[in-house]
Amino acid sequence: MWASWRARPLVTIDDRSSRRGQRTAGLTTTSGTPPATENPSAPPPAPPRRSGASFAGLIVPAGAVLAALAIGAVMLLVLGANPLRGYGAMVAGAFGSGDALADTAIKSMPLLLVGVGICIAFRAGVINIGGEGQIIAGGVLSTLLALAVPDVPRPLLVPLVLLAGALGGAFWGAIPGALKAYAGVNEILSTIMMNIVAAQFLSFLLQDLLIEEGAVRIQQTERLTENADLPLLPGGTRLHLGVLIAVLVAFAAYVLLFRSSLGVRLRAVGHNPDASRYAGMPVERSIVQALAFSGACAGVAGAMLVFGSESHRLIGEGGAAAFTQNAGFNGIVAALFGGLHPLYTIPASFLFGGMLTGGIELQREVQVPSALIVALNGIVVVFVVGSLKLRERLDARLPTGGASA
Repeated sequence: MWASWRARPLVTIDDRSSRRGQRTAGLTTTSGTPPATENPSAPPPAPPRRSGASFAGLIVPAGAVLAALAIGAVMLLVLGANPLRGYGAMVAGAFGSGDALADTAIKSMPLLLVGVGICIAFRAGVINIGGEGQIIAGGVLSTLLALAVPDVPRPLLVPLVLLAGALGGAFWGAIPGALKAYAGVNEILSTIMMNIVAAQFLSFLLQDLLIEEGAVRIQQTERLTENADLPLLPGGTRLHLGVLIAVLVAFAAYVLLFRSSLGVRLRAVGHNPDASRYAGMPVERSIVQALAFSGACAGVAGAMLVFGSESHRLIGEGGAAAFTQNAGFNGIVAALFGGLHPLYTIPASFLFGGMLTGGIELQREVQVPSALIVALNGIVVVFVVGSLKLRERLDARLPTGGASA
């Protein structure tokens, strides 16, 4: 008996742990250590990152733009214009000189701010089409503040009007956010309707309440106080501080989304709201916050369009689009071109702003109708939006790399 007992192999704690690990979830371990899944406090493994996903996210929109420009070249040929000459003029008009670069940066500034807001909303699983209305709301509230306290010193009034613009846009964005979260109203429809409401509200204010006194009644305010003017940057161009602020907002949005606990919650809600609710996250509040943040970015753009313009007025003559410059819609394209990432939206908005600025020089150089420039921009929009499906297919076929950091 003692001999048979001594013949039995010794079973150590490591052996028992190894067998227990083999029975749990079908996992086997060779080192005898328990599997990592037995530790409930350990963080879950990061999902694998596709090694070429970022490359596809950049090359596909660029290819879409080139395809749109190729169709634009055919349109120029039909009209008897030289496409190479026209596109050369467009590049020179957008990037050919210091003044051209400054004009392009100013044109791209509202696109960047709206695009960054689109990125925030998209990561939370909502779509914000209300950039136009949020720009107007930010411009109106910042104008009212400047009219109410015109004698505040410039170092204080400039941040105050920008903050007022952010609050106005956030309020206008939070309304469809609350409707989406608590009443189930589709945010695409509600944000578009809010655009119409904001446009009519702007027209109402500039019909009588805020209109400049004088014999000629133009839908614009008086020249606002100089204490609220955005400071010009050195160089003798129209470039002002708002361009740098827009870039800082993009970096702040990146930190919010990818380096903060609030950003983790917003992205979790956007990825799976049901699982987020089961985990105890406030899904409804997160939706409202996402659209409020998105609207705040557009509202800052509205304040900059007022206090960074050459006239330094709130202008409604020619309709709401004359004030917003269609940045609420063009910013969506800039965000899509940038892969819906706040940092990638910076160069994307600059390139798209260059197309808008250089299109004027193209029209002047080859003498084509202005409708062609509008059509060319529309083709670019269609191709960039249509490339999203191709990007998804490429991402699905790319091999997976290591875990994301």
